[in-house]
Amino acid sequence: MTIAIIVHGGASPVPPDEAETYKRGCLAAVQAGWAVLERGGNACDSVEAAIRSLEDDETFNAARGGFLNADGEVQMDAAIMEGRDLRFGALAAAQGLRHPISVARTILDVGPLLLSGEGVRGFGEANGAELCDPAELIIAKARQKWEQTEQQLREQRQIKPGGSDTVGCVALDADGLLVVGTSTGGEDHNPPGRVGDSAQVGCGFYAENTLGGCAMTGTGEAIMQVVLAKTVVEFLAAGLHPDDAAKQAIDLLGQRVQGEGGCIVIDNDGQVGWAHNSADMPCAVMTSAMDEPRVWLRKADAGAARAATTA
Repeated sequence: MTIAIIVHGGASPVPPDEAETYKRGCLAAVQAGWAVLERGGNACDSVEAAIRSLEDDETFNAARGGFLNADGEVQMDAAIMEGRDLRFGALAAAQGLRHPISVARTILDVGPLLLSGEGVRGFGEANGAELCDPAELIIAKARQKWEQTEQQLREQRQIKPGGSDTVGCVALDADGLLVVGTSTGGEDHNPPGRVGDSAQVGCGFYAENTLGGCAMTGTGEAIMQVVLAKTVVEFLAAGLHPDDAAKQAIDLLGQRVQGEGGCIVIDNDGQVGWAHNSADMPCAVMTSAMDEPRVWLRKADAGAARAATTA
C-alpha cells in the first residue's frame, strides 16, 4: 500500500531572502514525519513529528515564532484528527505550550474534544506537556511586526489585523490510517480569545479514511464560512483527484467569500494534491512512489508533481 505525507508552511508571501529557509524547514518536517512512516509507524506519530519540527522552527507561525495577538502575546490553536473513527483533539486560544500539536495529540486520546484558554494549560500540566513561560515563545521578528502594526493602528485609528499562517500535515500510513494536523499562532494582532479555523473540525482540518484528509491555511474566518476542509473531502467523494479537489475548494474560497488561503490533501489511495490562491505556500511531499522528498515554494513551481507523487 502507498504511504504518503505532505506538509505546508503557511499561505502567504515569502520574502525572497527567506525562501530557502522556508523550504528547508518544510523539508525537515516532511523528513521527520516520513521517518516514522518508513519504519512502519502510524500516521498520528508521523503527523505529530512533522508538526513538532515546524513548531521548533522560528520561521513558521506556530509555537515559538508565532504571531502576537492584540495584547502582544502568542496565542495558539492546534488540532489533530484521525480518519478511522473521526476522533479529534483540538485546542484554542492557548498559551505557554512548547508543542501545542503534542497537547492536541494527548487530547485526541480522550477525544473527540476541543479545549480552549486556561483549560488547555491545565490539561497539559496534568498530562505531562512541555510547558513554558508564554514570553519565551515571543521572538524578535514577531515583536517587531507587532510594534509596526501598533504604530499603524495609532496613525490610522482602526484595527486591521494582518498575516495569517498555519502549519499543517496530512499522512497516510501502511495500515491505511489517514491523519491530519494543524498548528498556528493565528493572525497578527488578532483579538485575545479569537478561535480560528485551525482548531475547528471540518473547517481547518478533516480526515475520513474511506476518502481522504485535508489541512487548511489562510484567512480563518473565510475558511470557516464555507467549512472548507470538509468541502475538500466531499469533492474527493465525488471522484476528484486531490489536486483538483484542492483547486476547486480554493476557487470556492476566493469566489464565495473572497478568502485567501491554501490546502494540502491526501486521498485514501495515497494520491497527493494541494492548491493556494496566496502568493506562496511552501510545501514538501514524500510518498512510497518517490525516490526522495520534494519541496516547493509555490504550486506553480511544482510542474508535473501529480505524476511524480503518485504510485
